[in-house]
Amino acid sequence: MALSRVDAHHHLWDLARREQPWLDGPELAPIRRTFAPEEFAAVAAAAGIDRSILVQVLDDAEETREFLAVAEGSDVVAGVVGWTDLTAPGVSAALAALREGPGGDRLVGIRHLVQGEADPRWLCRDDVRRGLTAVAEAGLCYDILTFPHQLPAAIETARALPQLTFVLDHLSKPPIAAGALEPWATALRELAAEPNVFCKLSGMVTEANQGSWTVSDLRPYAQTALDAFGPDRLMFGSDWPVCLLAASYDRVAEAARELTDQLSADELAQVFGGAAARAYRLKL
Repeated sequence: MALSRVDAHHHLWDLARREQPWLDGPELAPIRRTFAPEEFAAVAAAAGIDRSILVQVLDDAEETREFLAVAEGSDVVAGVVGWTDLTAPGVSAALAALREGPGGDRLVGIRHLVQGEADPRWLCRDDVRRGLTAVAEAGLCYDILTFPHQLPAAIETARALPQLTFVLDHLSKPPIAAGALEPWATALRELAAEPNVFCKLSGMVTEANQGSWTVSDLRPYAQTALDAFGPDRLMFGSDWPVCLLAASYDRVAEAARELTDQLSADELAQVFGGAAARAYRLKL
């Protein structure tokens, strides 16, 4: 338990403050409520987690400002992966403005909901690349949220911007429920060959059969990621509260430990803290 220190991926939302249209589907009813910082801190502490990365939910700069303020008042949230419009001409100024506000020193990365973009090569657009260059110049990471068919663009972009640290969320959502490894596994290995890319061991339970998944179902995907990135570039993330569609926080953390039980103590320390600290330059 002592090895589990950093949760590199969780969310919060307050339905009284901001609507979450993505929660409208009936399958998302179990998480259609407010999730507050205090609730996260309690479930994380019970699982042996003491620090975390709070990740954007909406493409909304005001949400990012709110998350930074949450982090400023939190002993748990060590960093925020926020949002800014990468295609806008003033990305550098927008990032500077976020850093000048409350909790601005907790901004550690930027993310966009690339999985929702119709263009599978959205990451390769000239305006997006300019925005990503500004993210690198600001000393921030970029979280890659993609489906497997969007990985080729992520690979090209990681190669084109070696000065930027990328963190792949949720293993790029492989088809765990279907039990298929290819072509996802080959693309993941190609992305992992770029030394500026990290990966999150997160989001697997909701890509599996949510009501009946087992650790054995997850293992081929977790092992592929571990073999590709190594423990130095693989980090645990709960994806709470989205994970609640398939498992409790405790069960997600327990599954991650089972999936990494072959690692040494030093390697486990990387997956459950060290990799996140290095990628996001955390002050732990």
